[in-house]
Amino acid sequence: MSRTDEKQTYVVSQRGSQIFSFLLNGSKAVEIHCDVCREDSILDEIYIGKVQNIVKNISAAFVEIAPGTVCYLPLEDLKHPVYTKKGTSQNIQQGDELLVQVKREGIKTKAPAVTTNLTLHGKYALLTTGNTQISVSSKLPKEEKERLVRVVKDNSSADNGSLEEMSAGERDYGWLLRTNAGGASPEVIKKDLLRLQTKYGELMKTAQYRTCFSCLLARPSAYLKRLSDLYTEEVDEILTDDRELFEQMTEYFQENQPEDTAKLRFYEDRLLPMEKLYSLDHHLKEALGERVWLKSGGYLVIQPTEALTVIDVNTGKFTAGKKKEAAFLKLNQEAALEAARQIRLRNLSGIVIIDFINMEEKESEVQLLKTLDDALRRDPIRTTLVDMTKLSLVEITRMKKERPLHESVGKQS
Repeated sequence: MSRTDEKQTYVVSQRGSQIFSFLLNGSKAVEIHCDVCREDSILDEIYIGKVQNIVKNISAAFVEIAPGTVCYLPLEDLKHPVYTKKGTSQNIQQGDELLVQVKREGIKTKAPAVTTNLTLHGKYALLTTGNTQISVSSKLPKEEKERLVRVVKDNSSADNGSLEEMSAGERDYGWLLRTNAGGASPEVIKKDLLRLQTKYGELMKTAQYRTCFSCLLARPSAYLKRLSDLYTEEVDEILTDDRELFEQMTEYFQENQPEDTAKLRFYEDRLLPMEKLYSLDHHLKEALGERVWLKSGGYLVIQPTEALTVIDVNTGKFTAGKKKEAAFLKLNQEAALEAARQIRLRNLSGIVIIDFINMEEKESEVQLLKTLDDALRRDPIRTTLVDMTKLSLVEITRMKKERPLHESVGKQS
C-alpha cells in the first residue's frame, strides 16, 4: 500500500447499539464498518473441545466446545492437533479433548466449523500451527517478500526478548507476514513476532491445566480487531468521542500495538461535534445510496443482488462533444476510480460486474482496464479484475471477509 498525499483519519463513533468505523482519506470516506456493541460471535476463538463422535463417510468429527454447542471438524485438518486428554488410540477417537479454533460460525442449519490449525493474529504477522514455513502476503512485491523473510530468519534480539532460533522442522508453528508488514522496520516486525510467540507459549502452557470447554482465547470486539488490519503507517490520527471506546482502544493498543498508541486521540470539542466535523452522516448516506454522482456529470448506479453486484455507468449530464471516443474514455476512467472506491467503501464481495460506456477503440479499453486494475490494487482485500466482454462488461471478484455494509447496517437496525 502506498502512502497518499491526503491526510488519513480513522474515526470511531458509537450510535446506540452500533459502532461505526470510518477510514477517511482527506474529505472522502474509503472504508465504513458497522458493528454491534456487544457481540455473540465465537469466530476465531480457541476452545478445549471434546470429540462427540466421528463420521467416517463424511471424513469429519463432531466436537463439543461448550454444553450444547457441537462443531464440525474436517479430519483433513488433523495435521497438528494439540490434545489435552487423549485415549489409547493414536487416531482421533470419541472422548478425546483437544484445542480447536472456530473458523466458521453456524449458518442456519449448518453447525459451526472448527480447525486444529490454530492462528494467532498480530499487526504484521500471523502465527499458525497449520504451516511451519515462513510465508508472505501475495500482495507484496518480490523484493519486499524476500526482505521480510530475511527479517524473520534474523533471530537477533528484540528490545524485550529474542525470537526462538528454530528451523521450520523444529518448531510446531509458522509465520505468515501480512500486507501490513510491507515497509515496516525490522524492529517493529520482530516485536510483533515476539508478542505472538509469547502468547502462543502461554496458550500452550495454560491449556494443560484448563478443563474441557474452557475458552483459551476470546475474540476481541470486531471494531478492535479491525485496528490490527489498519495500515497505521498511512493513518495520521485515530480518534473517538466516546470515553469508553477510547479506553478500550488504548488498552488494546498498549497490549497489541504499543507503537500506535500515540496516534489515538479523544475528541472533546463540544462546540463542534465530531460527526459534524467529519460529515459522518453524509459519508454513511452516500455509502448506502444506489446512485453516486461523478464530477463530470455522469453517475453510477450500484445494485447488489443475491448472486452478484452490478455497477452501471451512465452519462447523465455528461456531454461528449465531437471527440466522443476520448470523452467516453475520460468518463469511464473517472467511473473506474469511483467504482473501485465504492467497492471498498461498501465492502462488496463476490462477483461485481461493471457496465461501462461502450467504446470503439481497443486502445481505449486497454487504458480503461489499466486504470481500474491500478485502483483495485489499492484495496487491502484481495480483489481481481477478471476480464472485459465485447459488451464492455467488466467482471471483478473480491474476497469475502465480512458481510457488506448495507447488510451490516440493516441487520443491526
